[in-house]
Amino acid sequence: MRNLFLCVALFLAVVSTSAQKKFAVYGIAFYNIENLFDTIPGDNDKEYTPNGPNKWNTMKYQSKLKNMAYAISQLGMDKSPIGPAVIGLAEVENRAVLEDLVKTGELAKRNLQVVHEDGPDYRGVDVALLYNPKLFKYEGHQSRTLVDKEEPRFRTRDQLVVRGRIDGELFNIIVNHWPSRRGGEERSRPKRANAAQLTKDIIDSIQQVTPESKIVIMGDLNDDPNNYSVKDVLQAKKYEKDVKPGGLFNPFWSIFDKGIGTLAYKGQWNLFDQIIISYNLLGKDRSSLKFWKAEVFNKDFLKTQEGTYKGYPKRTHAGGVWTNGYSDHFPTLIYLVKEIQ
Repeated sequence: MRNLFLCVALFLAVVSTSAQKKFAVYGIAFYNIENLFDTIPGDNDKEYTPNGPNKWNTMKYQSKLKNMAYAISQLGMDKSPIGPAVIGLAEVENRAVLEDLVKTGELAKRNLQVVHEDGPDYRGVDVALLYNPKLFKYEGHQSRTLVDKEEPRFRTRDQLVVRGRIDGELFNIIVNHWPSRRGGEERSRPKRANAAQLTKDIIDSIQQVTPESKIVIMGDLNDDPNNYSVKDVLQAKKYEKDVKPGGLFNPFWSIFDKGIGTLAYKGQWNLFDQIIISYNLLGKDRSSLKFWKAEVFNKDFLKTQEGTYKGYPKRTHAGGVWTNGYSDHFPTLIYLVKEIQ
């Protein structure tokens, strides 16, 4: 029998024309938390040391942890009162900062667990996954390195593949932070296409070995939903009706079309932070977990409140000045539902 506490915590009443139904609701989130570095000097992290240009010290680090913990603690609370089942993260320096993060503020009450592997990125930033063990039953993970055949010395973030179960159903979650647009979008495009192909290869392998697995691809893709890497290489579709068995649906494409983004530059919004799902999460049969809705979590407390950048994400530094903000990205969420009989 399902744990009574979880039933109470997860129930969402949905009134239909014929009867009132109850659903378990599970949130899945992603957040690029913008340079969560400790203060200890390491390789290529001079910016985030006490003697570096950002004068990164213990006070600033503790404030960053507090801000990030608060933002994460607010994700999806209106729909799932104990927060998301899993939260993918980008731009974390190491496991130690993640262990500090999950012990900070409201997060300390949730017993969030950490999945992380050190990757080869030049700046030393990695992706990671936090999960609530009451909602996600971890089974294992692997880290996949992106190799650029044209530029063998190129180093970027690994893709983290985490396997586990939500409400007894098998999931594989792929956390990404694809190569940046440094040098310009067009010049850097092949690197993101290569990253998308690696993700596609991972998905193909999962579907061959465990075809029943539900798959979630999340991350800062450094491309919008309608860009080549996402639309053509990954083949993530804009409309559910266009997704075939084995295919992918991108619920953030229609959100992007409305002018909503997760980061802004020179007055233009991009939606790089996406959560993409497999075909078997679609459909109206709620007897198993299915996609319900997606959102950009752009609450006012995460925004710059005045000046030239009013409405933009309130970042940690702006123009070289410490602003005690959150991140230069907004988080994103999707919700899955399952009918309770």
